[in-house]
Amino acid sequence: MLLLSYIIVILYSISILLLFLYSLAHFNLLLNYLKSKTSIDQSIQFDLSNANEIPSVTIQLPIYNEKYVVERLLTTIAQMDYPKDRLEIQVLDDSTDDSVLETEVIIKKIIQSGLDIKHIRRTNRTGYKAGALKEGLLSAKGEFIAIFDADFVPQKDWLYKTIPYFKNPKIGVVQTRWGHLNRNYSVLTKIQAFALDAHFTLEQVGRNSKLHFINFNGTAGVWRKQCILDAGNWESDTLTEDLDLSYRAQLKKWEFKYLENVVTPAELPAIISATRSQQFRWNKGGAENFSKNATRVLQSKSIGFKTKAHGILHLLNSSMFLAIFTMAILSVPMLYIKNEFAVFEKVFDLLIFFIITSILFFISYWATYKSIHGGGFMNFLKYITLFITFYTIAMGFSFHNTIAVLEGLWGKKSEFVRTPKLNIETLKEKWSQNSYISDTISKNTIVEGILILYFIFAMYSAFLLNDYSLIALHLMLFLGFSFVFIKSIQINK
Repeated sequence: MLLLSYIIVILYSISILLLFLYSLAHFNLLLNYLKSKTSIDQSIQFDLSNANEIPSVTIQLPIYNEKYVVERLLTTIAQMDYPKDRLEIQVLDDSTDDSVLETEVIIKKIIQSGLDIKHIRRTNRTGYKAGALKEGLLSAKGEFIAIFDADFVPQKDWLYKTIPYFKNPKIGVVQTRWGHLNRNYSVLTKIQAFALDAHFTLEQVGRNSKLHFINFNGTAGVWRKQCILDAGNWESDTLTEDLDLSYRAQLKKWEFKYLENVVTPAELPAIISATRSQQFRWNKGGAENFSKNATRVLQSKSIGFKTKAHGILHLLNSSMFLAIFTMAILSVPMLYIKNEFAVFEKVFDLLIFFIITSILFFISYWATYKSIHGGGFMNFLKYITLFITFYTIAMGFSFHNTIAVLEGLWGKKSEFVRTPKLNIETLKEKWSQNSYISDTISKNTIVEGILILYFIFAMYSAFLLNDYSLIALHLMLFLGFSFVFIKSIQINK
């Protein structure tokens, strides 16, 4: 029993310290972010009077069964303000449903406007999105490759705001910030927007301002075609091909330019089944990329220590869920160990590191929230509520995301499950007929139901042992898992 207690205490302590280390790195990104605000980043523009200055661009639109958003996507892209003789559009359509027919009709109409648009279809989905992008690249005419997922709605002048930065021959990628068409639709969309805003402000700017590695976010960005080829082209051995190619390109000394002030609106997953599939893919892909690229980063002789440190922690982003879940599960036996063995009582002092971790995240996220929504007392009160909600629900996703991380670290392969796009603002009354929404309850959801009972027991244990040191944590875990479980069994809610 004593040996088992030692094992539990060690794992619990390591988890808390890893989270603390991660929060310190995050806080360092905050300092970088704030420092970047003191410098003026002048936008770069083309001399529109000189036609030779405007390069050729290929816009790639990878789609797969997107009948609810494909018309909005193609209509938006067709209205892009850029010389027609310098623009090519590739619709990389791997669809297997009747959306193919609608896509063909829309493309035929766009062709009549004089745009160079091609409907590229494959006989199989080899390599999934990465495979489609790679195949399209074979025939792409553009010197630069802009990529948009099906749920994105870029502004008409988007290309004029991004392409000029490639005047610097070292720039391989220009990435823009995601906006959110349905931010306020529900609690679920609010917390997703909250988390993504932190990534697209604090993290991307914090890293990019110091020339640390950042990632192309899979969409709403532009690649120099030469950069893609020089870095080894798209590969499909991870579920986050964008992160993989980003690291391979930066290891080849290509520079990335992040534009915080260029916002590209998109639709957030509005139902939890879609959120779960997206979270699983992102977190498993992140772990796969750690396995694939961490050694390359550490062994690189062309990047400094700080860039290596931030790079490794960046690749470990998703693995933090493993630390969160380990700490959460072991926190219950820790109560009993503390009560049984006085020798471990001091270990509970480590909880202060988790409290500091939470405070550091609270400060960091406030800075990014304020930059988007503004300051003031009322906004701060709204922020406190949103932060606690986000923190609680993120804990509720910890088991689901831990499974994804473990599969990624173990090398278990799985297919690329795309996130259903619903065009929720116009189709919200028709969810019951939506053919892309799954009504299957996953095994993970059943475990999450059991975890609700586990953390009810944890709170009961606080009263039983007269030890309330962890009751706030256990209440948040209970509420987080309850939210995820209840939403997951309420199909289409």
